[in-house]
Amino acid sequence: MKILIVDDNMDFCETLASLTASFGYETECLQNPSAAIQYIDKNHKNLSAALLDIEFAPADNLTGLNILEHCKRYYPELPVIMISGKGTIETAVRATKLGAVNFIEKNVLNRSKLKDVIHTALERFHLKGDAKEIGMFLRSQGLYGSSDSIIEVGDSIIRYGRTDLNILVTGDTGTGKKLVAQAIHSISARSKSPFVIVDIPNIQRDLFQSELFGHLKGSFSGANETKKGLFHQANKGTLFLDEIGDLPLNLQANLLNPIEEKTIRRVGSTESEEIDLRFVSATDKDLMANIKEGNFREQLYHRLRECEIHIPTLEDRIEDIPEIVEHFVMQHNHQYKEEKILSPTAIEYLQEQKWNGNVRELLSVMRRVLLTLKSNSVEVADIHKAKSIDSGYPASKNEKPFLASTPNSKSQKDFLGEVIKINIGMILEQNKGNVSKSAAHLGISRETLHNKIRKYGIDVQGFRSKKK
Repeated sequence: MKILIVDDNMDFCETLASLTASFGYETECLQNPSAAIQYIDKNHKNLSAALLDIEFAPADNLTGLNILEHCKRYYPELPVIMISGKGTIETAVRATKLGAVNFIEKNVLNRSKLKDVIHTALERFHLKGDAKEIGMFLRSQGLYGSSDSIIEVGDSIIRYGRTDLNILVTGDTGTGKKLVAQAIHSISARSKSPFVIVDIPNIQRDLFQSELFGHLKGSFSGANETKKGLFHQANKGTLFLDEIGDLPLNLQANLLNPIEEKTIRRVGSTESEEIDLRFVSATDKDLMANIKEGNFREQLYHRLRECEIHIPTLEDRIEDIPEIVEHFVMQHNHQYKEEKILSPTAIEYLQEQKWNGNVRELLSVMRRVLLTLKSNSVEVADIHKAKSIDSGYPASKNEKPFLASTPNSKSQKDFLGEVIKINIGMILEQNKGNVSKSAAHLGISRETLHNKIRKYGIDVQGFRSKKK
């Protein structure tokens, strides 16, 4: 295993190489960024990791961050560790966002620290470089799927989770933001300490400070004893601010001091207490839009969002639906000692549906189906009936089961395909073959509609030729 070391201080570079070699690694030392980039281009396949200084002599127009950007763009499989003699939180944040697996300062670097950083980087590289390993990690956290988008989420959880940066988790309702927050905590250095959830929408506004900061006995009416708050409970661990976008503007300033200064003061007290915790927040709201509208503090936003993980909608990862539902059915069968299965057409039907509530809605429908279905085989009609309840359009008592097959009818799969093809054709005709408008009308992405057009052999040009 060879490790590249890039630092314009020859003595430091040689010292670092000597220490690294003592761990059993080969080393290569270079003194300027341009030479480093050329070396990486030629030898990246033989490198196990790179240790990069950030600042170089003024005569060189490039910095260590430029080398990092080059690596992440062309060789994302190469783990990069940044080293600096002038470390700042802004530089650490930028390096992490660019893809550095760690950031260390020269003044705290010693043999033990260096060994730990290199070993951790190589372990993380192995996990990051293997989608199968990331998928296994996600499944251990209750997150299912193998699509590129969910693997990217897993990669971000691993990369950001092992730092101590505050993370904002964004995504539509029902996408699994709480599970992602728990996964971040589980892979962090704080995993053996508490993970405490602040359910912001359900905390009484007049008790907000007491719930979070605690209070002294007699500090207000009803304070019959001294109480510790959620900040105390989460000390040394992670505090998860769920639905942070719902926090009223007049209460948001209360979070600034705990985040910036790591101190809190109980209600009724004049004494400050130190806290040591990491903040993970989640929201389904557009906080930047809220900032422009004056409903969210920009200072708080930047403190909470040192890194961001965005969770895709279920529509953006429909290929994960079979794995999600099959795992859910397996759990159901284990719990209720049953042997229910989904027919292939039922799985395809699930993938064709629009899930406004994302995974939460999908599992809600599946739960209803599995708990009420008497037979062991889940068919399209069973799912259609259960989903109609969620959509507010229950099937009529006199209506025949949706797409029910008869001995003389086409298969459900063929019939379903014809129905979908006809519906898409009607929308395309209304929009004179405009795919973008038709996708918006159907509530799906343009790419998803193109996939369906190809799948069902729809002639878009034919609808365009009907224009007057």
